Amino acid sequence: MDFKPLITLLAIVNPLAIVPFFIHYTQGFGREQRKRTILVASFSAFLVIAASAVLGIRILEFFGISLASFQVGGGMLLLTSALNMLNANPAEAKPNTHEMQDGAEKAAMGASIAVVPLTIPLLTGPATMSTVVIYAERAATVLQLAVLVGYGVVIGLVTALCFSLAGPIARVLGKTGINVLTRLMGLILAALAVEVMAEGLGKLFPVLGRVAGS
Repeated sequence: MDFKPLITLLAIVNPLAIVPFFIHYTQGFGREQRKRTILVASFSAFLVIAASAVLGIRILEFFGISLASFQVGGGMLLLTSALNMLNANPAEAKPNTHEMQDGAEKAAMGASIAVVPLTIPLLTGPATMSTVVIYAERAATVLQLAVLVGYGVVIGLVTALCFSLAGPIARVLGKTGINVLTRLMGLILAALAVEVMAEGLGKLFPVLGRVAGS
């Protein structure tokens, strides 16, 4: 069984890095409201991954986009996310965006912020979707595609666990510990991004593959 997709997704989603955001946006929430936020955010993250795995290839075919081009573009997104993480920022975070501002306003009104901004764009975003689509194309059987969707379940469970233990995690690791883990994940993600881009470029420009092999 290939665990590379799961490792890549864990590096991109990186729920540990989102724990401080979760604590911030759920300040003042009651126990039940916080629990519901965790469930909705975790399930939403799974839905994004599952939908990307099942429908991603069809969407590319509809727009007439080749997988090789998508791999290069997706690899660039992964590399951008990796650079964010090497600076100790969440992979999908976009500080000062409308999504973040809307999330703050919803939190102030007592509405759920589980989907925006926790799930989108903090947990899952373009880089996550691109990664899932690329690995979905490599799935040769329905079983392999089901395993990829299953990895979405794992991501959802890990997210729920991290958010449920947000308080203890923040106390034990502290900001420094979370930053170190984020940078480590970013380094791994950067290597995976280069690999994805290299594969896409090799398909677009076969001569590059021959040069590399010589």
